[in-house]
Amino acid sequence: MRILILAAGLGKRMKSKYPKVMHKIMGKELVNWVIDTAGKLNPTKIGVVLGHKSEMIQNILPEDVEIYYQKEQLGTGHAVMSAKDFINDENILILYGDTPLITANTLNKLIEKHNSTDADATILTAILDNPTGYGRILKDIKGNFIDIIEEADTDETQKKIKEINSGFVIYKGKKLIDGLAKIKPNNNQGEYYLTDVAKHLNYVETYILEDFSEALGINNRIQLAEAEKIMKKRTLTNLMLDGVTIIDPDTTYISPDVKIGQDTVIYPMTFIYGKTEIGEECEIGPMTRIENCKIGNFVKIFRSECEEAIIENNVSVGPYSRLRTGTVLKENVKIGNFVETKKTTVSKNTKAQHLTYLGDAFIGEDTNIGAGTITCNYDGKNKHKTYIGNNVFVGSNTALVAPIKIENNALIGAGSTITENIPEGALALGRARQINKENWVFKKREKGE
Repeated sequence: MRILILAAGLGKRMKSKYPKVMHKIMGKELVNWVIDTAGKLNPTKIGVVLGHKSEMIQNILPEDVEIYYQKEQLGTGHAVMSAKDFINDENILILYGDTPLITANTLNKLIEKHNSTDADATILTAILDNPTGYGRILKDIKGNFIDIIEEADTDETQKKIKEINSGFVIYKGKKLIDGLAKIKPNNNQGEYYLTDVAKHLNYVETYILEDFSEALGINNRIQLAEAEKIMKKRTLTNLMLDGVTIIDPDTTYISPDVKIGQDTVIYPMTFIYGKTEIGEECEIGPMTRIENCKIGNFVKIFRSECEEAIIENNVSVGPYSRLRTGTVLKENVKIGNFVETKKTTVSKNTKAQHLTYLGDAFIGEDTNIGAGTITCNYDGKNKHKTYIGNNVFVGSNTALVAPIKIENNALIGAGSTITENIPEGALALGRARQINKENWVFKKREKGE
């Protein structure tokens, strides 16, 4: 089976300089939602038909997707014609780049119905109490498919039909090729309708969709927000059923590609995006944002931001910490309030609890980084590295001017500016000597100064 995704529409109602299918829900483009769902069906190939601003869309598509171009917007039938070289004797499933809510489970049932009946085509339909705006499925008294009637062409009796066309359909490849050759743009729009192919087939089946929300297309920002809510609910529901506690689903946002272990608790106002992995028995949030991180077991992250970081078991982060790209925190590390890290490895049992910046650094085991410590890694042109060994004590308010190396068991006095390497076991002081001038204040006051 091959899958062809139609994604050439203009999307005028989005009122955007970006193509409609590039807009995102839960951090992922609409068209990539559909491609990911298609991939779960194990097709031999996936093709995408692009049109409006195709050069923008193709840059976000997976490399293994075949791309075709619809140069003129002449209807869904014409879009499929634009990919005629993609169609062969295999079954071909037609999906749409603006329908991200369709599930692999539903499509598998559609495919099973198609294969079991040996139909020329099988259409995914739905029963709606209010079918206004949708093409109706016309059947005979025995329930056999006759035709798809667009609403504009229905009579009063046909308007009462509640079974509608969702747009999703699977064909025998050769039957689709033959049918496309016979359709004409004989309508008010002057377009080639894919639905007209059914008129030229001998045997068409239908499969009724259980949850019509799966077939909802995104045409404006309101529908985009509605789709976000539906997808968020699905994602959080699956996580909770798998053993994750989510205190307040209404204020929690978790991308569908995120993996979270059992007995982890997610507190309110937490945002977890990308391909983040979180282990078991962690506490995340509240007011935390995590993107593309790998997090071990028994980790606590409070009111903090983490991006592209690796956090091993039993680590504590926050509150108000920021872990930037390239951060690696080994077991039992503690990163406290107002600490920022970037391209830095912090080894086991090391602590940086307060008001600290650690950039382009390696920090050994069992080391204490005092409050106000800064790795001065940028000289205005280049970035330089700081190396701190094991069991080092860095006093508060220390500036480490990179490149610099501090060996094991060194101790740095508070308030120091360190510009030279420190040997193992040494005490380093880099500050001006304190001078006390006795009675100086009283004398100034006597003079009225």
